[in-house]
Amino acid sequence: MRGLLGLAMRRPGGRRAVSAVTALLFLGGVSMFAFPAVTDLIGAARQVHVKEEFNNPQFQTLYRAGAVKVGQGLTRLVIDNPRVKVDVLVVEGTTFDALRAGAGHYVFTPYPCQRGNVAIAGHRTTYGRPFNRIDQMRPGDTVTLITPFKRCVYQVVPGFDHHSNPWITYPTDDSVVSQDGDLGTGHWLTLTSCNPKGSDAQRIILRAQLVSESKIASSTRGSS
Repeated sequence: MRGLLGLAMRRPGGRRAVSAVTALLFLGGVSMFAFPAVTDLIGAARQVHVKEEFNNPQFQTLYRAGAVKVGQGLTRLVIDNPRVKVDVLVVEGTTFDALRAGAGHYVFTPYPCQRGNVAIAGHRTTYGRPFNRIDQMRPGDTVTLITPFKRCVYQVVPGFDHHSNPWITYPTDDSVVSQDGDLGTGHWLTLTSCNPKGSDAQRIILRAQLVSESKIASSTRGSS
């Protein structure tokens, strides 16, 4: 490789070619590190928009009717423990555009606080990276969902079915967001994200169970 580089440098235009390659490599490296920061700005802008919409009385009517559109804010998700801090407004839908807000609700699963398996996907390395430290969640930790009408607290359950919680699975494993059996009759919350960080080769899954719920005053809806 060193010999080829030396030969290229001695040829006419060789220095310019090497300089161009160096510049491209430099720009590629800068772009790689700048991309997460750019997506964070996009995510922050989307968060401002959905928070404003979340407090709109007309939106609250849509929510009560179960008619929230993909991309609209659905619930505020809060995690607050010594290892993990999250405060993000989850939008409806898990399309690429919807997830630019950082986290999205699987449309075929129940709304927060309802019976069944509520499922939410979130980014780990881009668009605000709300689930960046989901791997550090432990049994007993809590996840709070705040809707226009209720505050629901879910507690991370111990490992089950011969695996830990959180656990790693394949992207094609749809069972984690299913409504079959106990998942359909109980009150559950499932958080999903890519694994390892920066890769979509696997999925990391966190399962929690509803432990309390309460009505909330209008002044606290969607507040930060």
